[in-house]
Order: sequence, then structure tokens, then C-alpha cells
Amino acid sequence: MVMELNYEFIGFRCGLEIHQQLEGKKLFCNCLTLNSSSAPDVKIERRLRAVAGETGEVDAAAEYEMLKGKKIVYEGSSQDICPIETDESPPNPMNAQALETALKAALLLNARIVDEIQVMRKTVVDGSNVSGFQRTALVAMGGFIETSMGRIGISTICLEEEAAQKLEEGENFVRYKLDRLGIPIIEIATSAEITSPEHAKEAAAHIGMVLRSIEGIKRGIGTIRQDVNVSITEGERTEIKGFQDLKSMPKAIEYEIMRQLDAIKHGKKLGREVRKAEPDFTTSFLRPLPGAARLYPETDVLPVKIEKNHIEKLRKALPKLLSEKIGDFM
Repeated sequence: MVMELNYEFIGFRCGLEIHQQLEGKKLFCNCLTLNSSSAPDVKIERRLRAVAGETGEVDAAAEYEMLKGKKIVYEGSSQDICPIETDESPPNPMNAQALETALKAALLLNARIVDEIQVMRKTVVDGSNVSGFQRTALVAMGGFIETSMGRIGISTICLEEEAAQKLEEGENFVRYKLDRLGIPIIEIATSAEITSPEHAKEAAAHIGMVLRSIEGIKRGIGTIRQDVNVSITEGERTEIKGFQDLKSMPKAIEYEIMRQLDAIKHGKKLGREVRKAEPDFTTSFLRPLPGAARLYPETDVLPVKIEKNHIEKLRKALPKLLSEKIGDFM
């Protein structure tokens, strides 16, 4: 049972990041978006090297992971991957079908679509991208959803690549499977207007419902993930990853708040961190929280202009939300 806390009094701030996989082909190549059962016949070994971002600074999280010196092993079947996944060939132009799905999601979330989509490179610190970075593109900003406790803003909606699937990790190595790498993902980031742990669960469920109202969205375990950013007065912003399901979200948030309150009470210094949600609802340290230094422009993919008449055409053909269909049925 969730403990009673005065979240307004402690200065609670909370926002969500929702990551939803798409069907079809990958974002920058023609490989299918499948979870392959083929035996691997491709193997690559790499090590992380942190580089400066657009600001000229090296991201703290990337430097932290690089100093571990881990060997990163990638495996895959040549039937399911191509040289783009192994970073041996430049990317294709952005998948138009995936982009259209992201635009529909943005319109259903009341967001303003940007005039031109510029792909960026985002430094990845855990080795889950062979290139050492993830390609991501801002699609829309300034949306919102309505909840039982008021409106929550949608800060950004991005279209980006899925990471490789982790198979195994040891003290000096980590092993990944490549068939998942490059699957298109819609990333939705809310503003920090969520007022309580239960409110966070409601907001995540609502966004999930909106996404599942659109054709081209993947279904099943592992196709949608939720990260939560929380902070309190005198505490520090913490990103919690790895929720098993929405039911665990309120307790994991509360346990993190209790951890920060206890640290403040005992005069301990808190840092801006990424933490993992454990099965017992506690969180464990993963790495420092990344910053703007991890982003820099992608020079291998041309920008995509979004015409206003195309947006209006999509707006007129938007699907009904699942909640509306249920209402009609009732």
C-alpha cells in the first residue's frame, strides 16, 4: 500500500518518458522489425569511446561508462541484419511510414509539429548501439493530455532508433543481440506537472491508450517502456528506468522519494542520477544523469520538411481513440 505523503509540501516534481516500438521496417534500413530466432553468424567486438557533443563538452555519463573499459560484444544473424546495424554502411533516408505514425501520435496528443525534422546523434553510454550513438529526431512539441487531476503537458515527441537487446553482462564485458537495433520508436516526454505517484500511473496508461489507437504500433511484452523523472525540494532529479509494469510505478516512485528524504534528513549529498527500478520497488544506481553534451547533429541523414497540407490531411484521417470507441460501444 502506498504511504501517505504531502507531495505538494515536499516539492514533488515528476515527468514521464514513454518509448513505443513501431511495426514495419527499421528506421534507417530495410530490415524488418522482428525479434529473430535465427542462430547468430555475425560477431563484432567494440569498446566505448566518449566524444564531445555539440556543446564541446564530454557527457559525464559517457565518460563514467568509458572508464569501466568493458568489452562490448554484438551478435546477429546475417538473415536479419545488414551493414547499417553493424555501422559499416551509412543509414538510408528516414522510414516514411514510421514518420507518418509518429505524426499521427503527435496530432492525437495535441502537439505542434515542427516545420523541418533534423536527425541528431545522441551518445549512448551502455554500448547498446554499435555506433556509440542513437539517432533521434524531434517531431513535435507543446502537446497535452487531460487527466483526472488536470492537464499534463507533452514537452517533446521524438522518433528514434531502438537499442540492441542485452543478452548477458559480466564484470568486464556485455553482450548484445542486434536484430532489435534500429526498430523505430516514438519517444514521448511529458512536462513535470504530475502531482503524485498514482497520477504518474494514470498519465502513463492514458498515453499508452493513445498510442494503441494508431495502426503500425507494436503490441506485446517489451514493445513499450516507461521511464520516470522525479525530484523534490532539496533533492536532485533522478531518472528511474526498468519498470516491470504500470502497477509497480507508484511504489517505485514513492520508494525513491523516501530515499531522497532520508538522505536529506541525514545530510547526505544527492547527485543527479539514472537509477534502475528493482523488483522490490527500490532503486539502484546505474550512472550519472546525462545532459545536453550528449547531442550533436547527424551528418548522414538529410532533414525532412513537413508540409502544412500534409499535416491537415493526416488530421482529417486520424483514428478514434480506444476510449472513444469503448464509449460508442457502451
